[in-house]
Amino acid sequence: MWFLFLVTICVLSCEGRPRDVKCNVTLVTRNEWHARPTRYTEHMNTPVGIVFIHHTAMAECNDQHSCTVEMQEIQNFHMDNRSWDDIGYNFLIGGDGRVYEGRGWDRVGAHTRGWNDVAVAFSVMGDYSHKLPNSAALTAVHNIINCGILKGKITPDYKMYGHRDAGTTECPGQQLYDLIRTWPHFDPNKPVRPTLAN
Repeated sequence: MWFLFLVTICVLSCEGRPRDVKCNVTLVTRNEWHARPTRYTEHMNTPVGIVFIHHTAMAECNDQHSCTVEMQEIQNFHMDNRSWDDIGYNFLIGGDGRVYEGRGWDRVGAHTRGWNDVAVAFSVMGDYSHKLPNSAALTAVHNIINCGILKGKITPDYKMYGHRDAGTTECPGQQLYDLIRTWPHFDPNKPVRPTLAN
């Protein structure tokens, strides 16, 4: 009995996090949305202390089929029109309340110029300049961020910004931006890029 207790303590404390964290997220993997292969992968050190919120400023989707089609459209636009190696965001959120895997936790993204290697980005599918995402999507945003904390991919004291806080853009749309400014981790100050350890 004591041996089992000590092994449990070691799994939690020796590695810092449990190996298989169960998150309150319905994740649609790259295989499930039929992602194209990436052209190049660059590893990102985690945990990160910065989270950026985006909107795609493209079509909304409200079920897994339409969100899968939209994921493919976004990836094609990023790879074919912008000549990026893959879809730019780490994760995307659909109006169906599902989280769609983009580059994932451990890959450098192409979402926020100058910040891609020190931050993760969550993008809500749709345009939120004049309206808010639905409650299923907003709940999923909170849940995937909490999942990142539980998995040791995001620091518990992370700072949140809208994409516009680090560039000249309207992203994530005025309505969504106004909302995230009320969230606990939102930082009203200009983001400061952390120094990367060697």
